[in-house]
Amino acid sequence: MDTKASIKMEKAAQILKLFGDKTRLSMMKLLQTNECCVGELVEIYKVSQPAISQNLRKLKDIGLVKEKRKGQWIFYSINQTHEHYDFLVNILDSLPTQDDRLLELEKQGLRISCC
Repeated sequence: MDTKASIKMEKAAQILKLFGDKTRLSMMKLLQTNECCVGELVEIYKVSQPAISQNLRKLKDIGLVKEKRKGQWIFYSINQTHEHYDFLVNILDSLPTQDDRLLELEKQGLRISCC
């Protein structure tokens, strides 16, 4: 048996099902290297706050995303301690960066709105 952390088929399917949504997949790639709050994600994806919150909840419910409170804001990032983090990284590393979305927010003066 492979000594690398193996993932059960059911758990892999659950993660991949969540990644089957383009917005969630893009959010995970963005959160791989950045912390973002809901307001920033609303601006980036041009969808409602409830839609962003629902996507984050789905990712948080299985532990893929963690949150950290800074003052009145809650920032989200990828959970690097997730038991299948290596599996996540293998997927996310094959995707194009999403950092340009944050740079655009900064240019608009919206990146700092949650800090």
